[in-house]
Amino acid sequence: MKTLIKLFAVVILICSTTGLDGQIKIDLKRKINTQLNNRANQRTDQAINKGLDGVEKGAKDAVKGDKNKDQNQKGQQNKGDSQDQEPGTKDEPDKGDKSAPQQEQTSLESYSKYDFIPGEKVIFYEDFSQDAVGDFPALWNTNGSAEVVTTNLFPGHWMKFIGREAVWTDAVLKLPDNYTIEYDVVPIKGEENNMTGYSMRLFQCNNAKAFDAGSAPGKGGFIFIVEYYGTPRYGTWFLNSECSQSSISGSKDGDAFKQKVDQKYHIAIWVQKSRIRLYQEQAKMFDLPKAFPAGCLNMDRLRFEYGAYMITNIRIAVGAPDMRNKLLTEGKLVSYGIYFDVNKDVVKPESYGTLKEIAAVLTENPDVKVKIVGHTDSDGADAANLELSKKRGAAVKNELVKTFGIDASRLESDGMGETQPVATNDSPANKALNRRVEFIKL
Repeated sequence: MKTLIKLFAVVILICSTTGLDGQIKIDLKRKINTQLNNRANQRTDQAINKGLDGVEKGAKDAVKGDKNKDQNQKGQQNKGDSQDQEPGTKDEPDKGDKSAPQQEQTSLESYSKYDFIPGEKVIFYEDFSQDAVGDFPALWNTNGSAEVVTTNLFPGHWMKFIGREAVWTDAVLKLPDNYTIEYDVVPIKGEENNMTGYSMRLFQCNNAKAFDAGSAPGKGGFIFIVEYYGTPRYGTWFLNSECSQSSISGSKDGDAFKQKVDQKYHIAIWVQKSRIRLYQEQAKMFDLPKAFPAGCLNMDRLRFEYGAYMITNIRIAVGAPDMRNKLLTEGKLVSYGIYFDVNKDVVKPESYGTLKEIAAVLTENPDVKVKIVGHTDSDGADAANLELSKKRGAAVKNELVKTFGIDASRLESDGMGETQPVATNDSPANKALNRRVEFIKL
């Protein structure tokens, strides 16, 4: 009886807050469905959400009579994945929100339409491993603030940013006609304790040593925006009058594409002269064949701004890998497009495009046999790195057999650990060069 009285009081509170005039069912539904479309109603929306949470909890308690259910559920959520737990956590996606759900490992097969292949030569890599937790990262600049953090939900170091300013690559990038950009991002709650989204700009700067202000900074570029309600959209701008009329914009509608707070997303961008493609997880969200008219721009800066997020594993690489020639003619293919989480040997789904191309070469040349060899950087113990590299080589072999139907008798696997570096292990970029998978023709 007490629970029912509480439920009735919550409904009355919601009505008095939103001015529903007794039309509870109809207007509540309308308000919930449209609340994110008007920032001016955010405070009211917060009251609605809080009230609905109380109603839902009260209803469950009334039916099941379990006064401790909420506490038990929270305890189970906080258990997490012990393999991903980072000791000495500095910060979390949002302080006090330790129950954010972790995403399940997506299977490689679900990426069957994922055709992204990363560039062959890494020219910029950032995982913030060289930066101390709590510091602003050394390779970046800002007109606001940011800090390196670790979390109990996602391994590694992340740059955390909350504000209305921007962070950008300190050095000017030298980008050719064809290149790829990748990063992992986690939208988090902003200053008002709500998801605020974020923006990413790829553009040609006016000032190599300072911030380019304005809604259309520099000489022009491409912007990827995640709105505060999660919807992704894009736009281009050009200050050159001959190019300005070519500006385009658009969005990707549908709940399947909306980003959510405290969830990790892998973003991949593929630029080929005038064409730009953008992928989120396994989906190709935007494919713009004439995004950059010829002669209009020379991109040289990557910038993140205006929102709240954590970001890591930023990788910029150039040159499409000629897998067929390197494997069949040169006898050795070095791949940087096969990904693993830190200290793990499970092939990440975004490796699908690369593995698909390698499998195609093997399928078309049935007499070719290869050895798959994993390599690591020098972080960690030698013996552990050797074992990890062997497991990664075996994992790649398993995926080629299981997912792409390559005969297992044609494949061998091994690992060299950190014993055969191709670069000094003195920076994140060089370490990224040493973390590789080699395919050696037998």
